[in-house]
Amino acid sequence: MRRTSYHHGALRGALLEACLRLIETEGLAAVSLRRVAREAGVSCGAPYHHFADRAALLAALSVEGFRGLAADLAAARDSAATPMAQLTALAEAYVRFARNHPGHFRLMFRPELSQSEKHPDAAEVGDAAFAVLTDTIAACVAAGLLPAERADTLAVAWWALAHGLASLGVDGQLDKRRMQLCTDTATLVDDIMRAFTALLAPR
Repeated sequence: MRRTSYHHGALRGALLEACLRLIETEGLAAVSLRRVAREAGVSCGAPYHHFADRAALLAALSVEGFRGLAADLAAARDSAATPMAQLTALAEAYVRFARNHPGHFRLMFRPELSQSEKHPDAAEVGDAAFAVLTDTIAACVAAGLLPAERADTLAVAWWALAHGLASLGVDGQLDKRRMQLCTDTATLVDDIMRAFTALLAPR
């Protein structure tokens, strides 16, 4: 049944939810403003009240995803007792976010949405999420647990590892391997990140 009207603020949220449903069920290729409008039960012209085009809609959804990721990472960091434990907790939160929000995760890192000159809001919140990691690594450096001269490289290496694990999780491959290893996902991620951080410690 078609919805004929939304409160102005509610329309934007409804369009974002409809877009996310399409991505999760049919993939990114299914997304168009016309299709999102139909999914939300509004007129074909309704999305243009909030989004200039498809790219603007996807960028807004990316912003929403990065804000959620940043909040999850900050909460995970704050729940861990030591800087090195925080790094492991961040990885677990990263993998968990991807599993719980696969539509957002598949969208957030697309190169056309990370161009700061075209989508400054998306780039800004992406940097804010990454800053949770770099701040945690800085705390490890300050505690003498990681070498200062390698801090920037280690941040990218950590991100690459956590993102790879998250991608494997979204695609179902991490579950396949953890079952072969007779463990659970959180324990597997914890073991991997502990092994990784052990290699980083100054000798």
